[in-house]
Formats: sequence, structure tokens, C-alpha cells
Amino acid sequence: MTLDRPLTDEISLRVATLNDAAAFAEAQVRDREHLRPWEPVRSERWFTTAGQQDRLEAQLARFERREVVPWFLFLGDRVVGAITLSDLVPGPFRSASLGYWIASDQLGKGLATTAVQAVAELADRELLLHRIEASTLTDNLASQRVLTKAGFRQIGTAPTYLHIAGVWQDCHLFQRILNNRNPGAPA
Repeated sequence: MTLDRPLTDEISLRVATLNDAAAFAEAQVRDREHLRPWEPVRSERWFTTAGQQDRLEAQLARFERREVVPWFLFLGDRVVGAITLSDLVPGPFRSASLGYWIASDQLGKGLATTAVQAVAELADRELLLHRIEASTLTDNLASQRVLTKAGFRQIGTAPTYLHIAGVWQDCHLFQRILNNRNPGAPA
């Protein structure tokens, strides 16, 4: 199964490793204020290499069990984004939840849409999923545009869905149907 790929001439999508903890911590520190309105409240440990090593160890254990796929977007050795498929469900559901962010200095270049489209293709062809879902805060119009451009459709709104920026917030729910194959059938 190949889950890594180039997204542009300069930016690659690669499954996270423990060696990426420092680069991810640096990215989180660099974009702390940019991400604050869209993220849960983070402890100070989150912004450290040690905190990210702990988080990545847990995520990579879940990756080995095929429960999550954590990708980073790299520009050289610098993390400029992350995209995660979480809660992968096998059997007749064959679904996962999508989350992502792009570094503030990379916004407006189509990178988020390109990354979401690439992950949707990998979810279909490599992970053999049927659908992926995503949610956005109701006022996150940029993320809603990314999802729509990447083939997602809004399927509803969920009141007090996520605890973001210290408050329970309403979210729009989206999904993308990847295929209509029998569950687990190869692409």
C-alpha cells in the first residue's frame, strides 16, 4: 500500500513518523495564532517536540491497527500542513473522518484542495473506503469551499458538535462518496 505522494513540484504528502515531531511542533508554534479559532484549546505541551512525540506515538500505534492515517505536508523539511483520516471503519460502513490544516503562508494556493483530493483518492484506491466525512465550523467558509471543490456535499448541520476555541460550536457536516463497489472490493 502506497500512501505517500507528491502534491506539487515542491510539496509532498507523507505519512507521519516519530522523526517528524520537532518539525510538526515548530509548525504548530509558527501558526499558533492562525489556528487558534479552528482548533481545540491546546496545552503548552502540545507545542513541544516531547508533546508531539507522545501524540505521534499514539497515532502511529493506531495507524498500525488501521484506525487512522496521519499525513504531513512537507515543503523540504518544513511541515506546511497536516491531513488525517481518523476513525477508519471497516465492514459495511467503510468510512473515515477527515481533518486538515494548511500553514498560513501557504493559504490561497489551492494546496488544501489538492491535499484533500489526493487523500480522497488514496482512501478510495488504497484504503478501499466507500466514503469520507468532514465537518467545519459554520463560519469557516474557506474550509467549506475546499471541501466543495474536492467533491464533498453538505449533508447537514450539527448543533454544539465540537469543542473548539474553548466553546461548543455548531458545525456543517459534509461527505464524499468515493465509489459504489462492494465493501472492501479493490478499485
